[in-house]
Amino acid sequence: MGALWMLVAGLLFAVMGVFVKLGSAHFSSAELVFYRSFISLILMVGLMRARGLPAATPHRKMHVLRGLSGFFSLMLYFYAISLLPLASAVTLNYTSPLFLALFTIVIMRERPQWPLIVAVIVGFVGVGLLLRPAIDRELLTGGLVGLASGFLAGIAYLNVRQLGELGEPEWRIVFYFTLISTVGAGIWMLVHEFHAVDQGDLLLLLGLGSSATIAQLAMTRAYRTGNTLVVGALAYSTVLFATVFGIVLWQEMLPPLGLAGAILIVLSGIVAVKIAPRAPAATD
Repeated sequence: MGALWMLVAGLLFAVMGVFVKLGSAHFSSAELVFYRSFISLILMVGLMRARGLPAATPHRKMHVLRGLSGFFSLMLYFYAISLLPLASAVTLNYTSPLFLALFTIVIMRERPQWPLIVAVIVGFVGVGLLLRPAIDRELLTGGLVGLASGFLAGIAYLNVRQLGELGEPEWRIVFYFTLISTVGAGIWMLVHEFHAVDQGDLLLLLGLGSSATIAQLAMTRAYRTGNTLVVGALAYSTVLFATVFGIVLWQEMLPPLGLAGAILIVLSGIVAVKIAPRAPAATD
């Protein structure tokens, strides 16, 4: 059953990407992050109040670090979606397990395994192949932004792991992440730019926030009820769904070199998820 929930999450995360790409024609990345996070925050507050779950925590500094890394990762991810084919942006964001593997070796000083090292190397070869068409098509900025979102997501997941080791529950981690993202994006869009929301935009933004929130809940259920390794591998179904949406909605066909790079990133990411010790579930 956990595998099925992860496929649902993968589909809905890809749907979220579709809403982001559609919304990028009318709103900035900060605005999209704000509406996505604000809707999730309302739902989280409602859930916590209904179940009597306390928001108080002794680990405020770690929550701030996790929230900021996740917030900037989400900002860059949404911006990359506006610049790149949907499949490319999603795949580059999903380099986070590769960066997480590096962080656990360098920062956590965990003993590396050769299969993991090989997977990381192969994964970044895939990044080079995926970015090569972007360079040829003058989309290097979007490619680097997408890669940076994966880097920061890796940091965010490392923070999630550290919070888990401190005994913090997932719902509290998600609550502070959505709170910090809402405040950060709200300040950013007020300082930078703000666009009025009409009735059509409202439906799009509600679709963005609800798809992200339901996907997050489905993913949490998947990790709780399914095999962690299987669920972690199926998380990459988002790349497949995003590729299909990109082809159907925008006729976005990855060139052969870019497709080969995406496949290498997905395969190496799956290996990294399977080998890396106690890899955390994504909570973005």
